[in-house]
Amino acid sequence: MKLQGADITGNKKAHRIPNPMSKRLYTIKEAAVYLGRPVWGIRSLIWDGKIRYIQDGRKYYLDVKDMDAYIETQKRIFT
Repeated sequence: MKLQGADITGNKKAHRIPNPMSKRLYTIKEAAVYLGRPVWGIRSLIWDGKIRYIQDGRKYYLDVKDMDAYIETQKRIFT
């Protein structure tokens, strides 16, 4: 029996997120899913200069490496 949203080994897959190794640039909507934030939260990060982006005309793209770097810089240790 195959579980919905799972691969053949039974491991759950993230909903609508392609493997980061197969895709480098994400739209704002895709980046929101990747980072687990709302679209306007991603726009706010861009406007506040907290995350780097690429602009092609009116479209914005975020590099998966920059998103991963943003995650790393936001990590805190509770002391």
